[in-house]
Amino acid sequence: MAGSLLLLLDDIASVLDDVATMTKVAATKTAGVLGDDLALNAKQVIGVDPSRELAVVWAVAKGSAVNKAILVPAALLIGWLTPWAIPPLLIVGGAFLCYEGAEKILHALVHRGDHGAGHGAVSGHAAATGSETEGKKIAGAIRTDFILSAEIIVITLGIVAGQPLVTQVGVLVAVAILMTIGVYGLVAAIVKLDDMGAALARHRSPAVAGLGRGIVAAAPWLMRALSIAGTAAMFFVGGGIVVHQLPAVHHLLHGLLGRLGIDTHGDATAGLQVLLKSADAAFGLMLGLVIVAAVGIGRRGRSLLERSA
Repeated sequence: MAGSLLLLLDDIASVLDDVATMTKVAATKTAGVLGDDLALNAKQVIGVDPSRELAVVWAVAKGSAVNKAILVPAALLIGWLTPWAIPPLLIVGGAFLCYEGAEKILHALVHRGDHGAGHGAVSGHAAATGSETEGKKIAGAIRTDFILSAEIIVITLGIVAGQPLVTQVGVLVAVAILMTIGVYGLVAAIVKLDDMGAALARHRSPAVAGLGRGIVAAAPWLMRALSIAGTAAMFFVGGGIVVHQLPAVHHLLHGLLGRLGIDTHGDATAGLQVLLKSADAAFGLMLGLVIVAAVGIGRRGRSLLERSA
């Protein structure tokens, strides 16, 4: 009896050791996507009423947890029954990210001068539409999180392929939990950075107070930078997903860089990696603009059909 218990404990310890090792590998492989995930989610909170920032982060974090609860079993099931379906699903998700990124850029360009005009008239209406805007931000953040989480889960699934089912489940669950806590914990800290700085600015120590004032001054610039980084991340991630799932496009981009005298088959230096990711992002931007144009034509066509009916 004691021998059986020791064997069981040894098996459990072995599984936990495998899970820890594979989780570390998966975290390393998905670090880039996690960075983009952080930038995107921090961007979604920009513009929210400061008193509602943590509530919005918490709402998105709960939605993200639901996403993971759906994606982990779905990935295991798809990987077992229809592994061929994973690349098309990733392409659809990547294309959607590119579409959303292009739409945000075009919207910002079209409405660039609208922020200053009519501020007095809009301010009275802001309270009425605040909850609606907040709801849209939360829904958009959860939708984006679903796509990024799907990529991370699929990457992790590829790493643990061939491992026993219990190890696969353990690693996927561990990555999902660590990803959610890590990303949204950092997002919550970032959005409250100005409050933290204000608290430090009231400290008795001149050095600490100076640090607090510096944080308060830097916080708006950080949030602005995160907003830009979040939009750029849509093209880096979305374009990268599509390019790497379509060999023809992947070879085309490498061929174009080769014609410019760039050896894309050499050692993967940091500079080459940045260049390749930039090529993915450029493709993502073009793809997003094409989809936005196609959606716009489709909407106009439907509107014309409705009018003529």
